Amino acid sequence: MNITGPTYDAETARYRVIGMDCPSCAAKIEKAVRSVGVEDVKVSTATQIMTLHVGESAVRLPEIERAVTGIGYRLDRLDAPNLHAEGDIDDLPKDLRHVTPAYKRALWIVVALNVGYGVIEMFGGFLSGSQALKADALDFLGDGLITFLGILAIGWSLIWRARSALVQGLFLSALGFGVLANTAYRVLVQQQPEAELMGLFALIALTVNVIAVLPLLPHRTGDANVRAVWLFSRNDAIGNAAVVAAAGLVAWTGTAWPDLLVAAAIAGLFLQSSWSIVRDASADLREFASATGVTR
Repeated sequence: MNITGPTYDAETARYRVIGMDCPSCAAKIEKAVRSVGVEDVKVSTATQIMTLHVGESAVRLPEIERAVTGIGYRLDRLDAPNLHAEGDIDDLPKDLRHVTPAYKRALWIVVALNVGYGVIEMFGGFLSGSQALKADALDFLGDGLITFLGILAIGWSLIWRARSALVQGLFLSALGFGVLANTAYRVLVQQQPEAELMGLFALIALTVNVIAVLPLLPHRTGDANVRAVWLFSRNDAIGNAAVVAAAGLVAWTGTAWPDLLVAAAIAGLFLQSSWSIVRDASADLREFASATGVTR
């Protein structure tokens, strides 16, 4: 990747990271950067921006870029001279050819599928008495909301992306704590879910996840995007499979424990991701406020 364009601060460089979909991705990217000798690096899961503070940046940046792209992500150098300015939307990647009307329509299909089935699966969770289905429904709703805000945030400045990510993270955290609290209550007042209904809704969820991936496949623009689509699909499918397995174990053991354990695991992972979004968005907003005096 060649470095061209305007003159940058010799000590600071910022990139949009494409293909990052979770806090563990941010940790992997930071580890890759540190492996080439740059310790001062931060990757925000809220805005999906990597910020570096390095000396001799013209020499070091190509090495850093190779390290990150080598583990499957794509980097777009942000070329705005003042990325913290309120309302600045010049920090878009140079390559936005994939953001076409057809691509946006595909994203809206994904939003509709995720939110629509999330509501249906939540109803199924109440109908069958399954906490695992409720937690899985939360994952559907969370994916739908993340994609929805992603559509709205195309072209937004970094500060507005951080604000929207903060709202999103707080909302998702509230939902996650609600499911986790209800699961804890069910530990005390156990009610065996209807395994057949539970398994049926989970199998439909797996099918919906596959269908949701299909509209995006024609719009992939490189290995990083293919990887992101695969990771979303894989992680959701693992959750769906866990609910199906829990339904089988509920039927086999005649107890609610498999359902409760899977629900707690899914809700816990969901809360971990939500907390990372809130933490990084808050840090980004504090940084913006310190640099510009602009409050939230």
